[in-house]
Amino acid sequence: MNLFEQAQKDRQEKESPLAARMRPRTLDEYIGQEHIVGPGRLLRRAIQADQLGSIILYGPPGTGKTTLAKVISNSTNSHFITLNAVLSGVKDIREAVADAQERANLYAQRTTLFIDEVHRFNKAQQDALLPWVENGTVIFIGATTENPYFEVNKALVSRSRIFQLLPLQPDHIRKIILQALHNAERGYGNLHIEIDDDA
Repeated sequence: MNLFEQAQKDRQEKESPLAARMRPRTLDEYIGQEHIVGPGRLLRRAIQADQLGSIILYGPPGTGKTTLAKVISNSTNSHFITLNAVLSGVKDIREAVADAQERANLYAQRTTLFIDEVHRFNKAQQDALLPWVENGTVIFIGATTENPYFEVNKALVSRSRIFQLLPLQPDHIRKIILQALHNAERGYGNLHIEIDDDA
């Protein structure tokens, strides 16, 4: 990244909406879902050891599926590719696989392929992904609001660990709000905003 690209990235971060600026970057910043990423939990241990296998994250909107995938991308040494099933097709999968193969051959680097809204892929698109998940060319992370046992290719489900994300509790939401109000670097901490406990 050159000086101009860094300046553009810094400017974009400052101008981003609060939710984008405050998006957790590490597991320690991630709030909620203690049943899967709390201390000692399987997914947390796999992320910290950089030994993650293919997984599918499912749960209602707003539970942190995409955010958790971004936290994983910040925590791993593997190359991270993101696709959105609504905007992507078989061609995009092939390009991601070709990139993964090249990185494996040239740099001995693993590739993690995150597909948001994976349930929106049709059967042919999911089938195109399957051989590369099976042979380990890519580590697959899928995110879906639908139950993967009904909406995702059974072969893909059988090769992935499934983690259900639950709706955030009021205490989680309170912590997120307080984090945004007190974080001087990315939130409103410099404005010294106070919030009433009843709010």
